Amino acid sequence: MSPGYLIEYRIGQPRRVARRLFIIAGVATLCSCAEERPPRSVGEFVDNPLLLEAAMVRCAQDRAQSRYDAECVNARQAAASIAAKEAAQRAAELEARSEAKRRALRQAQEAAAEARRRAREAEQRRKDEEYLGQFGEVPTADQEEGPGEGNVPIAVLPEPDNDANADDD
Repeated sequence: MSPGYLIEYRIGQPRRVARRLFIIAGVATLCSCAEERPPRSVGEFVDNPLLLEAAMVRCAQDRAQSRYDAECVNARQAAASIAAKEAAQRAAELEARSEAKRRALRQAQEAAAEARRRAREAEQRRKDEEYLGQFGEVPTADQEEGPGEGNVPIAVLPEPDNDANADDD
């Protein structure tokens, strides 16, 4: 080994180190100049529940520091929006169930009223048959009363005499 080789080695080594430092400095500069990603929007959190949960956990860890963080504010707003939608949906379901119950109750009340009406009619028919039975023939349910039948008084009119008419001529 000649002394020139050692000099060459020592001279080439700083160039490599300088090149590496220059590359590292360039990468660090690029990383530091890169724009921060914008905070996630409320819509993104509403669309992706896993993302919302992760943000809520992160924001809950340090509440004082994350209180005014834009992403944490958006995550809390998305959680409130989801909760409001769920509450409205639950209220609509309860209202539909309540309406179904009201309808069923109304039908039961109408059926009971119809049964009471039929019972009153049957009782009235029984009383009428009992009353009419005192006078003779009791109409059956099969017989229908026509006009002029039933408890209507019948007047007996004498037939005109043909002989009387003939004498007058």
